[in-house]
Amino acid sequence: MPKLRILNVGMNRLGSLPRGFGAFPVLEVLDLTYNNIDETMLPGNFFMMETLRALYLGDNDFEYIPPEIGQLKNLQILVLRENDLVELPKEIGELARLRELHIQGNRLTLLPPEIGNLDLVSNKSVLKMENNFWVTPIADQLQVGVSHVVDFIRTETYRILYSRLISTKSPPPEKYLDKSKKLSRISARQS
Repeated sequence: MPKLRILNVGMNRLGSLPRGFGAFPVLEVLDLTYNNIDETMLPGNFFMMETLRALYLGDNDFEYIPPEIGQLKNLQILVLRENDLVELPKEIGELARLRELHIQGNRLTLLPPEIGNLDLVSNKSVLKMENNFWVTPIADQLQVGVSHVVDFIRTETYRILYSRLISTKSPPPEKYLDKSKKLSRISARQS
């Protein structure tokens, strides 16, 4: 499929991806939302899609996103909402063209300071981060607004706090046991 630019395989109850799935030389949009995939199911070449501009991985079972995501240099939209993410890789901060980041509805407590490198507070940007388990300083800033969170994670104070909290190796928040809200699960029960 050398000319494929948009691939939508969302809402298909996928439990795995075929080996070589990332071999799309001109793919710009990949939608894998509402499936049952996690980080262990991504093939080795998944993050080699250099032309990818939009990646939709929402409503799946990811706990971690591999650091190789930093290779997607043309990425402008990254949707990771409603997974089980407990942390984000610092390499997301290398995605200089990223203008939309959707991380709401996960188990996140901290953001890597490198996310502060991104332009996610301009009037043409979107950062959705509600419904997570943020540490108190982030939660307090979020009460005031997303731009305050971004400003805060850019500070030396936050870098120190982040280093301290990461080194304590606290267990992540409990997984949501009720996954019934996921459309892929609802569809599976009705079949």
